[in-house]
Amino acid sequence: MAGLVLVIAILVGFPPLLSSYWVGLLTEMLIFATLAMSLDILVGYTGMPSLSHAGFFGVAAYTVAILSTRHQAGFWLCLLGGIAMGVFAGAVLGLFVSHVKSVYFLMITLALGMVLWGLSYRWIPMTGGDNGISGIPSLEAHTGLPLAGPLPFYYVTLFVFALCGSLMALFVSSPFGHTLKGIRESESRMSSLGVNTWLHRYLCYIVAGAFASVAGILWAYYNGFVSPSYLDLTASVELFFMVTLGGAGTLVGPALGAGIIVFLKNFISAYTDRWLLILGTVYILAIFFAPRGLWNRFLRKARNRERITSRP
Repeated sequence: MAGLVLVIAILVGFPPLLSSYWVGLLTEMLIFATLAMSLDILVGYTGMPSLSHAGFFGVAAYTVAILSTRHQAGFWLCLLGGIAMGVFAGAVLGLFVSHVKSVYFLMITLALGMVLWGLSYRWIPMTGGDNGISGIPSLEAHTGLPLAGPLPFYYVTLFVFALCGSLMALFVSSPFGHTLKGIRESESRMSSLGVNTWLHRYLCYIVAGAFASVAGILWAYYNGFVSPSYLDLTASVELFFMVTLGGAGTLVGPALGAGIIVFLKNFISAYTDRWLLILGTVYILAIFFAPRGLWNRFLRKARNRERITSRP
């Protein structure tokens, strides 16, 4: 509890003391932490290793871009439209993937992710193709609220991150969430108990897509620009690494992994063109020394320390 209070105090009170660059970096971390936690619902709690999750992120971002720049839609319509399109994409893609498991699930989500990327790249009249869509209004201009500058946007992002994180924690700790964990451990056993495992996996896929869409909406307003790179395979693989690096099945771990990767990408790329090589080395070392993720390793060490100190 003390650690949680400390983290909250830092996230709330420290940013006003930082430069615009660091505030922007923290904002990116929170956006991708939200996205990584949404993937953790699939990977860590249901055993569905998706390689198309960035597609929901990109679909929502494109929805905001198209509605705001071409149809001059208001903020609330863009917000609801982005989430609705993410849910719709999850509902459609879920029909293809919810009945398959293990490597077959991985391959089908890979193929579906490439389809979404191909649409964003080739459907030029709608998406702008490789040029993407620019000119997305700022959050201040779109809402009419005094949100100019990186610091107000950071606090909006922090609020959304906290809200989504709380809702996801409630979701995975609910009876439905416990059923998902049972499906992850033994789907055949849950089926024998009368659980409709397909429906649970399908609904979980939609819920994860909805939360990923929220992150995509934030990213669209943060950047003011969207492009096909938001939906490509690299984005989904990087997101998968965030989850595994931090520790799947914890929510906190993927958020931590997202923060580490966003920081390393920005920090290392400023000093060398070979930042991808260095980042790949970090991934390998982290997985080698903490195969279940950094957060799970920390929890295990904390439990061992507590066990030792409690001995008479």
